[in-house]
Amino acid sequence: MKVAVIGGGAAGFFAAIRCAQLNRGTQVTIYEKTSKLLAKVKVSGGGRCNVTHACFSIAQLSKHYPRGGKVLKKAFGQFSTSDTVAWFESKGVKLKTEDDNRMFPITDDSQTIVDCLLKEAEKLGVIIHQKTAINSIKKTNEQFSLEIGTEILLADKVIITTGGSPKVNAYEWLSDLGHKINPPVPSLFTFNMPNESIKELMGVSVPNAQVRIQGEKLENSGPLLITHWGMSGPAILKSSAWGARLLHDKQYDFSIQVNWLGDIRENQLRENIVSKREEFNARNMSNRNPFGLPQRIWDFLLNKIGVDTDQKWRDLAKKDFNRMINTLLNDVYEVKGKTTFKEEFVTCGGVSLESIDAQTMESKSCKGMYFAGEVLDIDGVTGGFNFQAAWTTGYIAGKSVGV
Repeated sequence: MKVAVIGGGAAGFFAAIRCAQLNRGTQVTIYEKTSKLLAKVKVSGGGRCNVTHACFSIAQLSKHYPRGGKVLKKAFGQFSTSDTVAWFESKGVKLKTEDDNRMFPITDDSQTIVDCLLKEAEKLGVIIHQKTAINSIKKTNEQFSLEIGTEILLADKVIITTGGSPKVNAYEWLSDLGHKINPPVPSLFTFNMPNESIKELMGVSVPNAQVRIQGEKLENSGPLLITHWGMSGPAILKSSAWGARLLHDKQYDFSIQVNWLGDIRENQLRENIVSKREEFNARNMSNRNPFGLPQRIWDFLLNKIGVDTDQKWRDLAKKDFNRMINTLLNDVYEVKGKTTFKEEFVTCGGVSLESIDAQTMESKSCKGMYFAGEVLDIDGVTGGFNFQAAWTTGYIAGKSVGV
């Protein structure tokens, strides 16, 4: 049996490896159109590769996917986070868990993961062709014909792991084979704020902020990072993922409200400030920051409120008191545009999950064709969740091919 895996990324390699493990007489070939294998694995996590997330409850894990969570909840029953950890450790790659539950190889080097997958594929006899673009795929009788340049190759089964694409026409060939395509839009992006002076604080972060899209119910919390173009960090990235289609429809022109103190509410904050005024009394407001905010952000907010940083706490006027509360809890910033989060491009959209059998990842309209990874309309928030979806769907697709 000949199996063609289209795409040499995380899902493609995992599918090819699993297929070759279970079917030793099968010829498994990976076709990668570029000169780079496992490109996203190499650059992810700042070059360390955020392999997965230390969330071992399937019910909780599936909640980190704005799209595809219900299908993945079933899929994780076949291959979940604990299986990912065990798989890599069985190949000699130990993972570590960081404070935010992201998991990395103990080497802190993504090349460790790349080498592991390449070595395993080689050991199992997986054939790899780089710079090999598939121009078209046609189903003829019980086989698939793959057009590569002027050459036609035949395969008994095909696993599609081509990743996400920002353009809907990139999916036309799959649409022609009867698959429903959900139009792709960006997910996991940072917010550009060209007109906001807070950019001057680039590099400063708060450990737990709450971000709400103004006029919408969309709200997320977590660390927030000020950048030279606006805001990033998990609170922003989660908002971009869950609001991918909503923010696309707004043409990335909207406002956000930031609660700099996380989940603290107004009554609690009022009591806090009253007690701090009594405690700090004759101290300068800049020198006594009662909320644990970074000093530069605290001074920035005082200036925004209109309070002199040298002013004493006892001299805080009532109107400034109320303005401080409102700014700490409902600070508004105008967003105009987005920036891709590092090199980790993620899309919302792709092959609709209605078009596949969630138990096998096989196409409903084109038997013998399977899907895995970001080519599917599945995407997770930042933190290793997208790789976990790739390992899981790749594993299932690879396993299902030989059944």
